[in-house]
Amino acid sequence: MKPAPDLAARLTRLEDIEAIRALVARYALGADRNNDPAILGPLFAKRAEWVCDGFGHYRGRDEIAAELARIGREAIRWSLHYMVSPLVEPSPDGRRARCHWYLWELARVGEEAEAHWIGGWYESRLKKGKKGWRFTHVRLHLKLLSPHADGWKTLPAAD
Repeated sequence: MKPAPDLAARLTRLEDIEAIRALVARYALGADRNNDPAILGPLFAKRAEWVCDGFGHYRGRDEIAAELARIGREAIRWSLHYMVSPLVEPSPDGRRARCHWYLWELARVGEEAEAHWIGGWYESRLKKGKKGWRFTHVRLHLKLLSPHADGWKTLPAAD
């Protein structure tokens, strides 16, 4: 017996939402590996944009991957990302979506790799293609970038 069309559409919508949540999780994984370009690059569409005041505005998958990797080498030396409460809103046609999630991050920042608290939220747009969902636009709104005076006591030495 074939499922009713509305049931099939509802199932596809739920699968799309879960695929986008997994994309957000892979983004966190890549970020926590010093913005590994091999993980982050494939998450973006070829002509995507990534924006964060204070960190830059990058265009195109290759530039985004390279510049995020540079930030991982030079600015954010270690991190632990918590991507919290992703709200995924697929378009009615199922080809595009928006996703909003909060960021709570522990990090070592700068040349001295000083402990910091980082917080804010992401707003993103995505599209579904032959290879699945990809980010077309990601904007990080940083609201907290604060040193943690006591530092992280149990972390391995900074790179």
